[in-house]
Parts: sequence; structure tokens; C-alpha cells
Amino acid sequence: MTLVPRKRPATGALIGLALGDALGFPTEFNDVPSILAKTGPWRDMALPRPAIVTDDTQMTLALARGIRTAAGGGRPAPGPLTGPIREEFVAWYHSPENNRAPGNTCLRACSLLNDPSRDWRDASQTGSKGCGANMRVVPVGLVPGWTEEERAGAAQLQSALTHGHPTALAASDLTARAVHLLAQGTEVTGLVGQLRSYALHHRTHYHERWLGDLWMRTASDATPESFIARGWDECLSALDRLTAALRTPSPETDPCLTTGDGWIAEEALATALQCFLLFPEDPLTTLRRAACTKGDSDSIACLAGAFAGAHLGPDVWPRDWEGRIEYRDDLLSFGALWDA
Repeated sequence: MTLVPRKRPATGALIGLALGDALGFPTEFNDVPSILAKTGPWRDMALPRPAIVTDDTQMTLALARGIRTAAGGGRPAPGPLTGPIREEFVAWYHSPENNRAPGNTCLRACSLLNDPSRDWRDASQTGSKGCGANMRVVPVGLVPGWTEEERAGAAQLQSALTHGHPTALAASDLTARAVHLLAQGTEVTGLVGQLRSYALHHRTHYHERWLGDLWMRTASDATPESFIARGWDECLSALDRLTAALRTPSPETDPCLTTGDGWIAEEALATALQCFLLFPEDPLTTLRRAACTKGDSDSIACLAGAFAGAHLGPDVWPRDWEGRIEYRDDLLSFGALWDA
């Protein structure tokens, strides 16, 4: 009998995320001509030495640690998850290594979460849909054994701790869903269609068990259903732009020109998906295309790397690259835990 090697999607996704983060770190805030002047042809872009990551990977690991701590409490639920994740986010906020140009929303929210007497919903930045919530949500898509409701609730809860805008919630949910589908072996040709169906199905489903009365922190929504529908509608529009871009693919063109610069949640998801779906079986080209963009290059590349790694597993990443990525031991530890 021939043994078929396991794909190990969690390890692949986490290493891919960190590699994309490190590759995009030096190119963030630069336009494409400036990037090319520094790196040469984008298809030959090399991993920096040392391979330093940003707050994207740091907060992904913070979320992973929170999930691992909460796992001893049985089924995932709002109470057991909120405390450990909140503690990890606050620890990240105070860490001396938190010096990688972190987002203002995360810093503001974590400074408020630092007060243990404050309800987390009062710390949530309900006006922010920055990509800081869905660039860290990948672990939620990788943990085995969760139901669809548990995965969606956890994805939106971890977002809401900092980014409470409905589009941030929906984009985090959709990002985790994409990672989970790819880890489970979904065909890439049907991925966008499945994500669109998921968004339509959940368009007016407000996860009250996980979010409580978060929706009431805004002045513009009469009901929780209208609150969350705003977020799903913006994500559906981003998926429409992605579908149009893939209909006439242009690999040499900056993907930000069609699906957005990635500073906001729905654009980070759509542009990362575009980079992945342009080269679904060529993960290094996926990373390089994502890093050579005029937008939020590190966040776009970290998500694109997570999609590629969930799809293909860790063996597609060069040993030399994987061997020198920052936080390698932590990434491999969580990968092994969730691939077991």
C-alpha cells in the first residue's frame, strides 16, 4: 500500500502567511515603480535577510495563543474565548517587539482593553474597517472540529475586540471561511462562488451570542440585521470586483488597480484572493505578486500566502525561506497542533 502524504494545511497556511508578511514588509507604502527600482523584476523578488515580519504575524500568533488557551474549556464559546484573546492582544500591545508600524485602530482598542473593568464592546472601534482584523483571523479557519456557527462567531468576535465595523466583522468571517475551505480541499475554481453564496446566506444573520449588543454602539442602524447587512454588502461588492478582474486576468498589472489597495478589510481580502487565484499552483509567484503592489503589501501578501499554504501545504515553501522566518518555532508549533 502506498502512503499518501498529508497536506498539513495549517502549517502551510501559517508559514505562508509569515513569508508573505516578511516579503511585503519592505514594500509597504511604496508604489510599484519604487518597488521595482529596489527589488528588480517582481517575479524574482527575494525574501529579505533577515526575514522580519510585522504586526500582522504577531497578532496572528496572539490570536492563536488565545485560542489554544481557551481550548481546555471545551466547545468554543464567547465567554471562554474572549478573555484569553483579550489578554493576548493586550500583551501584544505592551510588548517591546510591538514596533512594526502597527495600525492605529489596534493600538487604540488595545489601550482601552487594557482596563480589565471595561466591557470589550466599549473598547471596540465600531467606525473602523481597517484590514487589521482579517489579516490575523487565519487561525480561526484552521482549528479542526469547529462548527460553521462556532467558526463564524469566533471570527467576528476576534475582529470586534478591535475593529467593530460590520464590514470588518464580515470580512474576517469570510477570510476564515476561505482558509477553511482551502484547507478542506475545495477546488480553487469554485472558491469565489462558494464565498459569495456564504455571504448571501449570512447577510442578515447577526451573531448576538458572540457579539451581544455591539450593533447598538453605532447610530446609523435601526436593527442588528441592518447593521451586519452593511458589512456583507460591502464584501459582496468586493467579490464582484474580484470576479470581474479574474474574468480578464492580467498578471503583470498591479492587482490593487482592480480590487483595491487593501488598507480596508474587504479590499485586503479581495486583492489577496486575486493574487492567489492568478497563480493557484505557483505559491512563490503568488507571494511576489502580492508584495509588489501599491497598497498594503504586507497584509495582502500575508493573506495570499495563507490561502496558498492552506491549499498546497507547507512543502511548497523553500526550505531556505521557511528556515529563517521570524517566529518560525511558534508558527510550526501551532501548525502541528492543528494538523494533528
